Amino acid sequence: MSLSRKRKKELRKLQTQANSLWESQQVLVGEAANVAREASRQLGNFGREQVAPQVQASYEKYAAPYVDRGMQASKNVLERNIVPAAGAVVGSALSAWDAANEQRARFASGRGLSLPDAGKYAKKADKYSQEVARRFSKAMPEPQKKGMGAGGVIAIILGAAAAIGVLYAAWQTLRADDELWVADDPLRAPDA
Repeated sequence: MSLSRKRKKELRKLQTQANSLWESQQVLVGEAANVAREASRQLGNFGREQVAPQVQASYEKYAAPYVDRGMQASKNVLERNIVPAAGAVVGSALSAWDAANEQRARFASGRGLSLPDAGKYAKKADKYSQEVARRFSKAMPEPQKKGMGAGGVIAIILGAAAAIGVLYAAWQTLRADDELWVADDPLRAPDA
């Protein structure tokens, strides 16, 4: 199919306009990429200079005392309750082991089997149970509430996570992804 000269002229004119538009779009996209890169850099600077110190100061002011108090409470529970209870259990087990060894020695020496003195063991059991009960009943003093509770700490953590998410989304939106903007031939428009 043959085109007339007039149509060919109109098509060439249209091709020239399309190429001109394509070149101006490439320049505009390049400028937009530069603006996005600069915005990303400025956002990073803002995060380092403004957001990070605020988050650190808020953590030090609100969360750090609770973390320190929790560590101290854990240490106290371990030292005052768990270690003495474990010692009592180990001591009882060693006592049972010694009693079993004594009984074996009695059998080996031929003295035979004698019934244990129930009163003696009942007294020992009462003594040990009272001691263990006394150690477990020592109540750790309740820390006085000062300021915000666990809900406030959780709210701060969630707020910081949300702020980080917003900053990340903004960074993802504004970052320059050169691969998305590069055409095969930046100065030539597609053929019409």
